[in-house]
Amino acid sequence: MALKDELARDLLEIKAVQINPDNYFTWTSGIKSPIYCDNRLTMSYPEIRKKISEAFAEKVAGMEEKPDVIAGCATAGIPHAAWLADQLNLPMVYVRSKPKGHGKGNQIEGNITKGQKVLVIEDLISTGGSSIDSAKALQAEGADVLSVFAIFTYGLKKASRQFAQTNIQFETITNFDELVEALVEDGKLTTNEKVELLSWRDSL
Repeated sequence: MALKDELARDLLEIKAVQINPDNYFTWTSGIKSPIYCDNRLTMSYPEIRKKISEAFAEKVAGMEEKPDVIAGCATAGIPHAAWLADQLNLPMVYVRSKPKGHGKGNQIEGNITKGQKVLVIEDLISTGGSSIDSAKALQAEGADVLSVFAIFTYGLKKASRQFAQTNIQFETITNFDELVEALVEDGKLTTNEKVELLSWRDSL
């Protein structure tokens, strides 16, 4: 079984990702959704977080240009960025959602210098807004942002549009479609429910 398929099932098993086509969750934005994702739970499972780091490292190995620095998006991307940076023996920084309101007013914590190639690590891509903001903050400091890597994406069209508009690349280990397919293969979701779930996602 491919690592991404293993991780799709791992996320479902620990309830980091929950899918319920009969009883929708309410996101912070107010959107009613059959899926809820909280990848922060992966921190509590050493074997799963190791798999995530390995999957990110595999993606780095396939990059034409290699990063000089790993950057974590605050807050949920930070631990995964730290584990990956440690595995690759690379420097790490993290990016706040906005500049700190006291002290030096830093938005980026750690050392970043102009021209360094940076890989941004996020736990989840929904609309892509927070990841793109982090990438832009790094670019404003003169960094060359190679890509954004995340554990999971809902696959919303808005995310693809926003990344395309800003000319920033992104990749994820697993996604909504793969999770739904895993549930069907495991007999936990009917084909009709699969169609309904994908139709919901494509409607946003």
